[in-house]
Amino acid sequence: MKPAILEILVCPACKSELDLCAASQRGGEVSTGLLRCRGCRADYPVLGGVPRFAPRETYASSFGDQWTWFRRVQLDSQNGARESERALFGTTGWRDADYTGRLVLDAGVGAGRFAEVVAAKGGEVVGIDLTAAVDAAYTNIGGRDNVHIVQADIFALPFREGAFDLAYSIGVLHHTPDPRAAFDRLAAVVKKGGGLAVYLYAAYGPAYRASDVIRRLTTRLPRRLMLVLASAAIPLYWVYRVPALGALLGLLLPISTHPNWRWRWLDTFDWYTPRYQWKFLYPEVFRWFRANGFLDVEIFDDPIRMRGTRTA
Repeated sequence: MKPAILEILVCPACKSELDLCAASQRGGEVSTGLLRCRGCRADYPVLGGVPRFAPRETYASSFGDQWTWFRRVQLDSQNGARESERALFGTTGWRDADYTGRLVLDAGVGAGRFAEVVAAKGGEVVGIDLTAAVDAAYTNIGGRDNVHIVQADIFALPFREGAFDLAYSIGVLHHTPDPRAAFDRLAAVVKKGGGLAVYLYAAYGPAYRASDVIRRLTTRLPRRLMLVLASAAIPLYWVYRVPALGALLGLLLPISTHPNWRWRWLDTFDWYTPRYQWKFLYPEVFRWFRANGFLDVEIFDDPIRMRGTRTA
């Protein structure tokens, strides 16, 4: 944890300021310590360089396992591709200059794939996650001067209102118990004139219907068993590439058909293990933006990807 983040951190319960008591440090990072609320006197530990405002075992705990097991798969710096950079642009539409010198919130940082891109473009990025994924993210990118990793619940964000110039959540809100409420919390920490972008699963077409039925079973199975079962996507890729047969199988039993075998293993595990997986239509998400005071709402390809600017 870098002490500079105290400028925007507050107690998630009462929104009072926090005092830091560092127990051990490495360079400019606080490795272990305690954050104490000046108002309600609640204590929040700093462990492994990460301030912890949320318990580890939650409705999203599958992602903690996921990003522990697949920590480096989607990092552009590790796979030599620019896929995460392209996905970030596809959701936000923000150019390099939009990040430079800006404070950016990555809501659902996972292993840090998008935060890594933002940091490389000159943004100061704060990545939050509810689960032990924060440890994977901290290992991957937490040592960078312009990266902060925080374990926090999106429904109880430990930040001042209007703290961030930009915020995005890519593939996360639909895995929460109440995506609309999660969106509202995220919108509140974007400053007036700032931007917010989200990517959500779409309720268009029939592709997800069979998998929703299958998920009634897979979400109840032990995750290590699901890790093994999801690995079937690795060889099945070649079967799913067969014309007509692949299209039919894609409706009956969707799997990832990413050309990278590690990536399709990860994506298939990601699809079948989270407890919540909501789908939406464009008009509904558009209303979320407008209800929170966002104008200039733009729609991008590959539903549902949208961004807006909060009214000044």
